[in-house]
Amino acid sequence: MFESVGSLAAGPWIYAAVAVSVLLDVFVPVLPSGVLVITAGTAAAAGTGAAAGRVVPHDVPDLLALILSAATASVIGDLVAYRLAWRGGERLDRAIARSRRLTTAQERLGDALARGGGALVVLARFAPAGRSVVSFCAGAAHRRARDFVPWSALAGLSWAAYSAALGYYGARWLGTTWLATGVSVAALFAAGAAAGYWMRRSPAS
Repeated sequence: MFESVGSLAAGPWIYAAVAVSVLLDVFVPVLPSGVLVITAGTAAAAGTGAAAGRVVPHDVPDLLALILSAATASVIGDLVAYRLAWRGGERLDRAIARSRRLTTAQERLGDALARGGGALVVLARFAPAGRSVVSFCAGAAHRRARDFVPWSALAGLSWAAYSAALGYYGARWLGTTWLATGVSVAALFAAGAAAGYWMRRSPAS
């Protein structure tokens, strides 16, 4: 029932909670922002119960507002990390140079943006800590904001829509229960694992 999951994500505060969590997870990737978006999406599915004649709480989240909150916070977080890295100076450059993973990511991102394509930015949004690596590397390499921001916006919107849809449709198909949330979270983690695999597999040139 809705009360088992939805009550945890009911009320207007959920939008602020989602926005803060998504904004900060570029700095603290272990924050469960994706799980929070899925849980809110599951709660939003309770709103469809009105069509079946069931009594539905009036404060269930609106799916579109949820997606926009998460996507906007994602872009803002990316931009904050980007600007901090831009101003990081030689210390940050040395830290990146000491990490083969960060150096490779910076090179791949630079090549992708230079070619006018930023699919790597979108893919990284789904990979564990990928968003952090891409945002900091873009800033440290002084990539132009006009090359990075549109792809960051697309990445944030894609991730937010996917996460919210998992919670929403999982609840529609399996009911607004913890089982639906668990299956949706597993699907989110699977997408992250796949994105991480493709990022490692893609050539550096």
